Amino acid sequence: MPPRKPESGLKRVSVTRSRSMLSSSRHSAVLPSVLTFAVIVASGGLLLLIEKGMLNRVDTPSPLANGRRPDFFYMKQREPAVDVESQFLQEIRNRTIRAMCGQRNTPRSVWSLSPLQRKTLLQHILVNDEHRFLYCYVPKVACSNWKRVLKVLSGALAHVDVKGRMDHRADLVFLSNFSPEEIRYRLQHYFKFTFVREPMARLLSAYRNKFGEIEEYQRKYGAEIVRRYRKGHVKDRRMVAGDDVTFTEFVRYLLDEDAERMNEHWMPMHNLCQPCAVEYDFIGSYEQLNSDAAYVLEHVRAPSHVRFPERQTWYKPVTKETLHYYLCSVPQKLLRELLQKYILDFSFFGYSLPNITTEYCRH
Repeated sequence: MPPRKPESGLKRVSVTRSRSMLSSSRHSAVLPSVLTFAVIVASGGLLLLIEKGMLNRVDTPSPLANGRRPDFFYMKQREPAVDVESQFLQEIRNRTIRAMCGQRNTPRSVWSLSPLQRKTLLQHILVNDEHRFLYCYVPKVACSNWKRVLKVLSGALAHVDVKGRMDHRADLVFLSNFSPEEIRYRLQHYFKFTFVREPMARLLSAYRNKFGEIEEYQRKYGAEIVRRYRKGHVKDRRMVAGDDVTFTEFVRYLLDEDAERMNEHWMPMHNLCQPCAVEYDFIGSYEQLNSDAAYVLEHVRAPSHVRFPERQTWYKPVTKETLHYYLCSVPQKLLRELLQKYILDFSFFGYSLPNITTEYCRH
């Protein structure tokens, strides 16, 4: 059994216990309960207040009577002054997860997940025994850079800036490699974290990257999408390049796919990392990547020379304007169905739904 971890000098407050949602059948939509819906609506209201700057004058809550701080302070212990908006965003996330995961008949551990759900989860959790942490990676949420960090920590890479194509399997240790007893020990005793991203921005990033740049995805998925959803297409898949898939065609494809069997690059984040079955100690945000990554590295006591990599020069950011353009190019009915399919990602992780009204899309 691995040795006990020494006490860390950094204090944190755990993300509240999470439990995973029951998966729906292949062609049924998973809808939040009335209670959950109320939480989502309330969360959206708080987010609106935050966005409009109406919470700027709210004082930082004082420590509790027993000296412990509220849950949402866990992510900023490294800073003497805590940003008020970040505090409330974290509180929204914590309360939503608590409400979603507290529902009856919800699987409450890795072992109560279905075999397919458990397989997906364990294959997406990376292990570092030396620094005693587990990282659930979500594609299109800086996971390539996190894998570089893990490889540097293990000695497989000299530094995070090594050039060359990233091998997403080599020199990495997955939780699925361990026995049930070893898995239980690590889930109970290791620091567990993941990173999430605004769901629609993540989908758009996957679309632009895989169908605009990766020939393998164009052949494997693009040609099939064109064959299924484009009128007047060539019936023979071998005659279709798949390099010109439109975003609307991609959305139609997503709506017809079973969320639990999707490619990992567009599988919903909660299906990948099961925030109810795993009690994550930290859920970082792509939108605050640098500060959140720095916190994680400090918490796991990574050597001082190990830093989170800078974004690659070829990286194409998904700006607010770019996302607006692509979302508004999709018929309203399809877009509403898409948001419903990914609603749990919005609600679990505290993201507000995008404005997709006809009036908004005119601008």
